[in-house]
Amino acid sequence: MSVHVTIDVPETSFSILRTTPAVFAQELRLAAAVKWYEIGKISQSKAAELAGISRAKFLKALGQFNVSPYQITPEDLAAEVSDV
Repeated sequence: MSVHVTIDVPETSFSILRTTPAVFAQELRLAAAVKWYEIGKISQSKAAELAGISRAKFLKALGQFNVSPYQITPEDLAAEVSDV
């Protein structure tokens, strides 16, 4: 099941981005999913679901946005390595 959400955007947004409303909506879903994944709000699988793409495609999209697929800080990683 899906829910339709309506947001108001300036009509000029589509010409500025050189895109259609449908493509804009898809890109907006992906951008939100990537950002929410980046800040740790949602998991990779939930982000992919939100974006409407496979997890593999979502991982590829993370690279396009320069977002790491790993949700671990350098400090956490160092702590884990020092425990070994």
